[in-house]
Amino acid sequence: MTDTTRPGAAALPGTAAPAPTGSALPGPDLAGFEAARARLVDVVQVTPMERSRYLSGMLGAEVFLKCENLQRTGAYKIRGAYNMLAKLDAEQRARGVVAASAGNHAQGVAFAATELGMRSTIFMPVGVALPKLQATRDYGAAVELRGLDFQTALAAAIEHVERTGATFVPPYDHPDIIEGQGTLGLEILDQVPDATTVVVPIGGGGLAAGVASAIRQRAALDGREIRIIGVQAERAASYVDSLAAGEPTTIVTRPTIADGIAVARPGALPFAIIRDAVDEVVTVSDDDIARALIVLLERAKLVVEPAGAVAIAAIMTGLVAADGPTVTVLSGGNVDPLFMERVISRGLAASQRYLKVRMALPDRPGQLAIIAQIVSDEQANVVEVLHTQHDAWTSITDVSIDISVTTRGPEHAERVLEALRRAGYEPQVL
Repeated sequence: MTDTTRPGAAALPGTAAPAPTGSALPGPDLAGFEAARARLVDVVQVTPMERSRYLSGMLGAEVFLKCENLQRTGAYKIRGAYNMLAKLDAEQRARGVVAASAGNHAQGVAFAATELGMRSTIFMPVGVALPKLQATRDYGAAVELRGLDFQTALAAAIEHVERTGATFVPPYDHPDIIEGQGTLGLEILDQVPDATTVVVPIGGGGLAAGVASAIRQRAALDGREIRIIGVQAERAASYVDSLAAGEPTTIVTRPTIADGIAVARPGALPFAIIRDAVDEVVTVSDDDIARALIVLLERAKLVVEPAGAVAIAAIMTGLVAADGPTVTVLSGGNVDPLFMERVISRGLAASQRYLKVRMALPDRPGQLAIIAQIVSDEQANVVEVLHTQHDAWTSITDVSIDISVTTRGPEHAERVLEALRRAGYEPQVL
């Protein structure tokens, strides 16, 4: 885990004081955010704001969930995309728009262009998840598959723009995109006017920049401060290095389940805004995110993509301190069901509710029945067994067994392990 606190930031004990509320921020002003909201009023849904009793008890303050996973197209991206496209003149609209994306931005641009009567062409990597590919086409875009990674798709999109004169729609580094995303911040204050803390995901920075700027400028009219915390996946934490360096810095990202916010370099304008408007940036691990997804499914009955759950992960890992109502942004819900199945399994394992152990057993009849009875006596359930005589690590007189067991959590899992040890076995947790 890493955290980066904005110089001169903060509102809670043990942190520094925030910048003056009246200080000017780069990028859109409050009038621009309000105009964008009027522009989006018939297109964007005012998404629900749900209170979480479970997370409130964990944080010691009221926690609210801003459900952008229930937004049209399944994510907040439609806000910025529609706002930018709605500002194009007739000549630009006639030439169409182009974007490169493997996910939510593609769907937002496709939907916005179709709503405004424009042609859209989206360049996506060849390996893009089928649900995202099909959704983008269903929203009316012409999809071009190029290369095996985003950079190849981006290069193809830029070449298309140069050849056709179409307008390129960036995912985050544009004032009109940030202006549209900032409408989410205005909604937050309408729905939770006494909010003291807002926790928001950060990838390239368009969402966090818009939300933080809109909230700070609106709160300044009331003469008060609202603490803004940004959250990144620790395997793609470009803002941590960039804020430490004082300028946008390119990092080498590592694979993460939160691929929607895995951005190697912050956008220039989002960085300038976040540097001044966000109090702190923290990071969470993939296991933290997987556990957060389980909580959202079980406690809130919400399907959220990994990138959209990082704010919840930050609360669950103790990285958020708050002394009043706290709003967490669930930025999207577009997730491949097959991938979600893997993430759920990872989350259960990380929470020690899915325990996999390996043991050596004497090679004689009845041993499997003994193991099953021990697990049953501890009120746990065996869901999978692999039994083999061919593992080199065992004695020639033993066999190897891998068992997968569902438990109720860490204490219950430890009771199962201890019962196996008392019976003379040596379980190794895998």
